[in-house]
Amino acid sequence: MFMVKLDHISTEQRNPATSHIDEVSTLEIVRLMNQEDKKVAEAVEVVLPQIAAAVDVIYAALQKGGRLIYCGCGTSGRLGVLDAAECLPTFSAGRDMVDAVIAGGQRAMLIPVEGAEDNRDLGKEDLEKLNFSQKDVLCGIAASGRTPYVLGAMEYAHSLGAAVISVTCCPGSEIDTRADIGISPMPGPEVITGSTRLKSGTAQKMVLNMLSTATMIKLGKVYGNLMVDVRASNEKLVERCVRIVRTATGADSVAARNALEQCGYSAKTAILMILCKIDAPTAEARLEKTHGRIAEALNNL
Repeated sequence: MFMVKLDHISTEQRNPATSHIDEVSTLEIVRLMNQEDKKVAEAVEVVLPQIAAAVDVIYAALQKGGRLIYCGCGTSGRLGVLDAAECLPTFSAGRDMVDAVIAGGQRAMLIPVEGAEDNRDLGKEDLEKLNFSQKDVLCGIAASGRTPYVLGAMEYAHSLGAAVISVTCCPGSEIDTRADIGISPMPGPEVITGSTRLKSGTAQKMVLNMLSTATMIKLGKVYGNLMVDVRASNEKLVERCVRIVRTATGADSVAARNALEQCGYSAKTAILMILCKIDAPTAEARLEKTHGRIAEALNNL
């Protein structure tokens, strides 16, 4: 029988700074939480070199048609699913670029599926359902660094020759050491012992934000610091497209909308149309030559 030993897992240690959090005022509760949260960004800063190395691996894989696949359980799994889901409206990056599996399946996003995280074979099976291959990159997420479901997925990915990245909060853990690149910020003991959805979850969310966002920047989905590959799938995002085009070009709202209507509301194409005074097909052709990078298309005129 699989036995879980928590004594030496840093995320499971008691935090002396909050040992009396149940006896203080409401303001003091949230102040203590805020003080602990301040430590998270500093912990992530320590592992920036590993994060950058992971981004370069992911970028290289996506350039060649591979995918970034997140894998996790509980809070960690939900964070992976969230980051993957947000890549579509933010960067027009669908499941052919970023996807996720979570122990227990979609139901586990809302309702805990008992025992799923302890099933090593299930991690492999879920990757097989996604047709995971050598050209993909697996990112295993587990605050404790010991989850069998994630370890099973990592073993399968390695068996195919795929790159494996891990995000934990326990340096030297099994998951951390088995990854090609282990990312392990140490935010310290949780505010509430045993609740890794707090500081550990925040640290993991910050890391995932960097992995996906930095990769998309390198893929040309950002111009300056503008989100130019936004998918105009609702009224708010249509208005965001207009605003982005106006900001990038200095054009007024009428000119921005006119250009967007001519190119199917591709902010990237509309920006190049206005700045270079060209039509949509010409702008699209130039972007294709530069793999969607606006700055490069402008510099190569």
